[in-house]
Amino acid sequence: MAEKKATAKKATKAAEPKAAAAKKTTVKKAAPKGAAKAVIAINAENAGFKAGDVYQALAAAEKALTVKEIAKAAKISEEETLLGLGWLFKEGKLANDGEKVTLA
Repeated sequence: MAEKKATAKKATKAAEPKAAAAKKTTVKKAAPKGAAKAVIAINAENAGFKAGDVYQALAAAEKALTVKEIAKAAKISEEETLLGLGWLFKEGKLANDGEKVTLA
């Protein structure tokens, strides 16, 4: 009988790592169908072009805009808009009120 208990303990111990390994699962969210990954080349030339797009959108609007509004007006992604905004902020061309951005 003692042998059966020892064998049962060994079997349980052997099964524990497998059960623990089975519990460790990684869940990856699938990208929506048809969603394309945007690739942004971050270099001085591209940042300068995006800054020009952002500046033109703000100049045409003649009012403060949110990042989403600027992206829509300039027909560029929000990431590209942020790249252009960074350039323009560094140059001292922009002012913001916390939510919206306008030309300085």
